[in-house]
Amino acid sequence: MEELFIDWLREYGYIVLFLWSILEGELGLIMAGIMSHTGDMNLYLSIVIAGFGGFVGDQIYFYIGRLNKKWIQKKIHSQQMKFALAHLLLQKYGWPIIFFQRYMYGMRTITPMAIGLTKYSARKFAFINFVSAMIWAALTIVPAYFFGEYLLEVIKYIKNHWYFALPILGLVIYFVFYNFKKFEQKIIEKRLARRGNVVCVDEEDSSEK
Repeated sequence: MEELFIDWLREYGYIVLFLWSILEGELGLIMAGIMSHTGDMNLYLSIVIAGFGGFVGDQIYFYIGRLNKKWIQKKIHSQQMKFALAHLLLQKYGWPIIFFQRYMYGMRTITPMAIGLTKYSARKFAFINFVSAMIWAALTIVPAYFFGEYLLEVIKYIKNHWYFALPILGLVIYFVFYNFKKFEQKIIEKRLARRGNVVCVDEEDSSEK
């Protein structure tokens, strides 16, 4: 079964990489880096395909926001806080957030849709998105290519000691998720505090009048 899966990756690796990159999953890019190291895939072609996949994915999310504003406002009530956070980050940091959102777990699909909801230039978004997608692909695949031998050893160890590796992986995922939620809550509290200050100032101005 394992050999069949590897043969399948060798034959359809670039298609899988493109589709996986649309979802912006680093695991697929790391596998492409490892397979480029072993000679089963081409390093440069993998970067281009992964980058293009990441670009296409964010363009889809952007136009979901741009062309389906009413649908998003009705259907995604549970993600309102994240949409608000994405708007705040865009206002505060501008175009660099289009690049950094690829590394913000929990915000990857929300941020392009949130930008699509605004009047942000579609042409400017596409250009920055394309450049950032290629950089993201290179930054993920190239290290996996150079450290392919070590990564293969790690995969082999995890395979033989899964009962030890899975709890560690679970703790890492929990740590990342917990810290992101903490950061998100901090941003929202700052926003609410700022709103409260604005309301107080308005009330003082109206009382003086």
